Order: sequence, then C-alpha cells, then structure tokens
Amino acid sequence: MNIYYHEKQALHDPQTYFSRGKMREPQEVPQRVYEFQKGIKNAGLTVTKPQELGLDYLTQVHGLAYIDFLRTAYNEWHKVPEDWGDEVIPNIFVKDYNAQKGILAKAARYIADGSAPIGKYTWESIYWSAQSALNAAKDLCEGKKYSLSISRPSGHHARREAAGGFCFVNNAAIATEYLLENSRAKKILILDTDVHHGQGIQEIFYERADVLYISLHGDPTNFYPVVAGFEEERGVGKGEGFNINYPFAHGLSEEAYLTLLDEAIESAQTFNPDVIIHNMGFDVYKDDPQSKTAVTTLGIYKIAQAVLALNKPVLGLIEGGYLIEKLAVNMESYLRGFKEVLADEN
Repeated sequence: MNIYYHEKQALHDPQTYFSRGKMREPQEVPQRVYEFQKGIKNAGLTVTKPQELGLDYLTQVHGLAYIDFLRTAYNEWHKVPEDWGDEVIPNIFVKDYNAQKGILAKAARYIADGSAPIGKYTWESIYWSAQSALNAAKDLCEGKKYSLSISRPSGHHARREAAGGFCFVNNAAIATEYLLENSRAKKILILDTDVHHGQGIQEIFYERADVLYISLHGDPTNFYPVVAGFEEERGVGKGEGFNINYPFAHGLSEEAYLTLLDEAIESAQTFNPDVIIHNMGFDVYKDDPQSKTAVTTLGIYKIAQAVLALNKPVLGLIEGGYLIEKLAVNMESYLRGFKEVLADEN
C-alpha cells in the first residue's frame, strides 16, 4: 500500500487566518505533515513520492480560469505598487460578478473566505497535493486495493471556482474523475468523516448519480461552512438522493458518532460502489480545536475498520486535523486499520 506525499506540500505556510470577526493564529501549518509522517513511520510504513500526472484533471473539475488564478495570483498581487501585505487575501467577497479587472477582483471572486491565503509557495503545495491524490487513484486503476494520500493542502471545501476552509483544489473530486476515466469503476462513493461538511464536493457532484457523497459533520448552523451540509440537501435532477448529509449535534459522544457512521455505511452498501474515496479528518478527535465530537484515538481506528469492512478498493485522503501533538498517534491508529486488513488478506 502506497502513501503518497511530496515534500513541496509543506511549503504552503499561511500567516493569515480570519475567522468569526477575528484574525487568529493559523491552524493549517506545515508541522501537520511532519506529524503525519511520524505516524506513518510509527506504523511501520513509508511515504512514496508522487509522479507528475499533470493539470488535466484539475482543470476538468475546476476550470482553466480558476486554476490559472491559483497559479499566478501571488506574482500578480506583488506587482501592485501599494503594500497589500505578503499573502493574497481579499477584503471583498463576491460570487457572480463577471468583471475581474485586477488581482483584487480576481481574489474576491476566487477566494471565498478568510482561511485560504495564497503565499509565495502555495501553488507548489496545491499542485503536489493534487498529484499525490492522482497517484493514489492511479494505484487503484492499476489493481491495488488500497492507496493513501496526504492531502495537504486539503480539498473537500474547494468549490468548483472558489478556495476556502484551508482548501484550494478538490482532491476527492479530481481523484474521482481520474478513476471514472481510467478504471472500470462506474460508481464512486466519497465518504467524508472530517468534522466539517465538504460543501465543495457536494457542489461539484450535486447533479450526478455516478457519485454518492456521504458526509458526517457537526451541525453547520454557525459552524463552518455554515451555508451547506444540512439534512434536506439531497441532490437535484439525476443526482437526487445521491447526496446524504448527517449533521450531528455539537458535543456528540464517540458511541453516538460510530452509530451514525454505521447508518452511513448502510446507505453506502445500498449504493454498492466500485471504489470508496475516504476523506479522513482527524479534527473529529475529541481535543482538536475544531472538533464537535468526542472521538478518541481508538475511535479513529474504528472509523478505518468501518470503511474497510465494505470490502471495496479504498483511496484514503488524509485531510483535516489541527491538534499538532496528537496527529502522529491518530495517523498511526488510522493506518493500523489498513495494516490489519492487509495482513488478513495476505
């Protein structure tokens, strides 16, 4: 089982995090990936460096203009003679205006909130995070049953044309398109156990029946992403019924969380996917600064067990998790679930 990671994924080093009316200490910091690597080593596994698989699937999911913005925004920002600060971060947020004359207008269009600043090396990290996800998808196309990717920057909040929630490119969506085009898979389950709803994944696949998106997350009322993730959001057109949200009350016990996960797994069994993409967020851990549930390190192992019990090929994307001192042990716990299944199968 390969676990993909490129050292350039650590280059993105945000200095800005504006949330709920305050400028806060950044939580999506490079140290996160070093802790993930400690967990991988402690589990007796190693990381694999991804090969370049290009931009085609990024522009297929997001469109050329948005990807070009991510690639060029920092340099264009620094060509402005006024001192606007080092990172690209808008003070204006718009959605549907067509006028994009100047970098501030582009940033207003393509950055949805105050948690996704673009620094000097952000694009390199975005690019290699996407390449790691694509390489994991390629493994499954070539017959491997399990493959993982350290998804940093994360992806599930990235909408078709907007960054936000620490996310820039939707790695789950990109991997899904790669799998559908390059394997025999016709139906993909994206199971999202990050503590936040992945409104980007929902938006991208909301009208489709070949992708089932199931998300377990804290009630989004006054909790990120606040405008999506409610139970009544079920998809539209051909996609009606293929979007299932399980918002839970903040403070949920581990037992109740795992019961809810069992319910989600039953829905997944009815869909009978060919491949599972598992968005794993360690921000479900009980002491994480973003957490709204009481999942323990052992509970994270049980999440992996539940996903693997479906007995389908699994692409794991390691996304959220912001309690630095517990990321290594939680990563190790998640990987232990995979190691045990691999040992049983061999």
